[in-house]
Amino acid sequence: MKKGWMSIIVSTVVTLALAVSGCSSSSGGSGQSESGLDKELNVFNWSEYLPESVIKKFEEKYGVKVNYSMFSSNEEMLAKLSAGGGVFDLSVASDYFIESMIKQDMIEPMDVNNIPNFKNYLPDFINKDFDPGNRYSVPYMGNTVSIGYNPDKITSEITSYDDLWNPEFKRQIVLVDDQRFIIGIVLKTLGYPGNDTAPAHLEEAKQKMLKLMPNVKAFDSDSPKTLLINGEVNIALVWGPEIALAQREKPQIKTALPKEGLMITMDNFVIPKGAKHKKTAEAFINFILEPEISAEISESFPYINPNGEARKLLPKDVLENIAIYPPAEEMSRVEGVKDVGDAIKLYDRIWSEVKSTQ
Repeated sequence: MKKGWMSIIVSTVVTLALAVSGCSSSSGGSGQSESGLDKELNVFNWSEYLPESVIKKFEEKYGVKVNYSMFSSNEEMLAKLSAGGGVFDLSVASDYFIESMIKQDMIEPMDVNNIPNFKNYLPDFINKDFDPGNRYSVPYMGNTVSIGYNPDKITSEITSYDDLWNPEFKRQIVLVDDQRFIIGIVLKTLGYPGNDTAPAHLEEAKQKMLKLMPNVKAFDSDSPKTLLINGEVNIALVWGPEIALAQREKPQIKTALPKEGLMITMDNFVIPKGAKHKKTAEAFINFILEPEISAEISESFPYINPNGEARKLLPKDVLENIAIYPPAEEMSRVEGVKDVGDAIKLYDRIWSEVKSTQ
C-alpha cells in the first residue's frame, strides 16, 4: 500500500544497497543499550507510512538506533527478504502475502508475550485465516481503494468503477501501481470476484484493462495523491488514505465509493527469517501499539487503524472520512485481497502486458 511526504519520513533513510552492505555488517556485534535492547534495529516499510517523530521517540526512549529502509511494492519487499542474510529485523507485508511467506519459511514466529499492547487490537483485525493466532504477524494499518476526483474539473457523475472507461477522461486518471487491487477491481466490473483465478475471466479482465489505458496518465504507488493535488490528473483510483491526504491540500476533492463494492487489505508486521534483533523488533511493535503513538501515526498517515484504544484519540474528521473508514454498510460487503496461489503468475503476466502498452 502506498505512500510521499518525504520530509516527515526518516531523513537518513538507509538505501537498500547500504542495508545489504552496511546494516548486516554493523548490526551483528552492536551490543545492548541501557534498556536491555539491541543498539540497532533495521526496519523495512512502505514509503510514507511512519512519521519520523515516532521513530525519534522510540530511539530516545530505548537508546536504539533505527535504520529505516523503504519499498514501494510487496513484490519489492518479497524480493529483498528472499535474498536472505538477516539484513532486516522487522518488515511490513500485506495480509495476502503472509500465508505464502510462512510456507516458504521466510518469517520468524513472534512472541506475543513481548507485545503486551496486543490487547489494544480490535477483535475484527486479529486471528485471521492467513495467520491463525497471530503466530507470525500482527496488524499495522490497512486500506481500501476508492475513487477520488476533482468536481471542479470532472462534471460527469462517478458511481462505479465502470465510469472510469468514459472517453471524456482521456489521460485524466492515476491508478495505484498494485496489480492485485487493479486487476481485482476490473474483475469486479465484469461480475467476478476480485480474487478470481479462472484463466478465461482473467483474460477478459486483461482485454478490458487494455481499453482503459488511454485514460490512464500514470501508475503510482509512492505518492499518487500528488498528481491529483497539482492537477496533472483529476481522477485517482488509489488507496483511500491518499484521497484523504489530497483533501487536506484540496478540500473540494470528493470520494466515490463504487457500487461494485470495495476491496481491502491490511498490512502486518513480520520478523524476517534470520533477524538479528528479534526482541528489539517486538519492543518496537509494542511501542507502535501505544495508543498515543498509534494515534500519532494515523494523524500523519490516515490509514485504517486496528488499534481500538488509538481510535479513541483520533479526531472526528478522520474517523468520519469515508475514504479512510467507509460506512458500515460498505464494510459489510468489502472483499479482502487473498493469496491466489499459482495464479499469481497469470496476474503478473497480465499486469506486465497491460502496463507495457502505456
